[in-house]
Amino acid sequence: MMTAIPTFHTHRLGNGLRIIHEAAASPVVYCGYVVCAGTRHEDEADAGMAHFLEHMSFKGTARRRACHITNGLERVGGDLNAYTSKEETVYYATVLRPDFGRAADLLTDIVFRSTYPQHEIDREVEVICDEIDSYKDSPAELIFDEFEAMLFRGHPLGRDVLGDAGRLRSYRTADARRFADRYYRPANAVFYVLGDVDFARVVRTMERYTADLPAATVTKPALPLPPYHPETRYVERGTHQAHVVIGARTFGGRDGRRAGLMLLNNILGGPGMNSRLNLSLREHAGLVYSVDAYLSTYPDTGAWNVYFGCDAADVERCRRLVGRELRRLAGTALTPARLAAAKKQLKGQIGIMCEARESYALALGKSYAHYGRHRDIQALCRAIDAVSAPELQGIAAEVYDPEGLTTLVYH
Repeated sequence: MMTAIPTFHTHRLGNGLRIIHEAAASPVVYCGYVVCAGTRHEDEADAGMAHFLEHMSFKGTARRRACHITNGLERVGGDLNAYTSKEETVYYATVLRPDFGRAADLLTDIVFRSTYPQHEIDREVEVICDEIDSYKDSPAELIFDEFEAMLFRGHPLGRDVLGDAGRLRSYRTADARRFADRYYRPANAVFYVLGDVDFARVVRTMERYTADLPAATVTKPALPLPPYHPETRYVERGTHQAHVVIGARTFGGRDGRRAGLMLLNNILGGPGMNSRLNLSLREHAGLVYSVDAYLSTYPDTGAWNVYFGCDAADVERCRRLVGRELRRLAGTALTPARLAAAKKQLKGQIGIMCEARESYALALGKSYAHYGRHRDIQALCRAIDAVSAPELQGIAAEVYDPEGLTTLVYH
């Protein structure tokens, strides 16, 4: 783990900005904004706008030109980056401790004071369109988005983060401003810091750089999730091997069974070579190079899936083997020894992942933004320890129901 007893501090500024800080004995500071504006918050007419704004926020502010933003942290050896997901857009930086103020100033400027100049939009939109084309040339990546579109058909969660090239080319400065005015507000964001920076300094710094930003209520769409209907699709893409995703919807991150589902997913197809699917499909049957199970969790829902690539002639055999492992988990309770070993493996993986400090810092900010809590690794490990074999079996019976599976095959 990063520290035996993590030290967390939180604070809310008068304008609504939430701040979370975790101390870490390192000369490097990780910080950033989690803006709760992702694909699921777009209207149909604004499809792709969250990702569009991520790109355009680097293209000029009231105080800085694009070149000044690019060089703002690189000149001191720091790093500035961003990404967009279904739930949020994150702007983050990595700097040495003396440059924390510089990073906070630059991040605040691009998040809340970007001007989205039209001449930059005209240029950058072609970059985004190239990104879309590149993504379409990667079936092993594209298949996951198309699979989620099947799971959440008719809902923004099923929409592609990158958007549509034709619609993107129609966006203007006024469109970007409208979306930013709606969501890019202090009350709709979290500023996180992981590093050896005094918390009082963090608060003073953020008060200084956000002093001109008013408090404003943010209303986000609350579209109900549509009914889930399992389906199977085969898509001809002329690939050398078949790409296959099998999965279903599941419960969300606020559900008390979250730790059990994490444990179950790790047993089924986690990164260990001893996962049940790896042993079945690769080691015993020799049908795939790799097979993995993934879990995507949103506050109110989630999705799990199994992905593998295989010879087109072996797709149905692989599907049967996956189904067999799902039925085994639902039909037979783990022995005490196997359950204890599975828990130890998952907790060890979590502990090692926490040493990837940038990823840990991002998770710190996202957890506070969406759940109002810090990412308490010790509490998570205690929850994993508390999972019983009958509970695990019950989750498997609900989530891994063969009758509820959605399957997408590229061939």
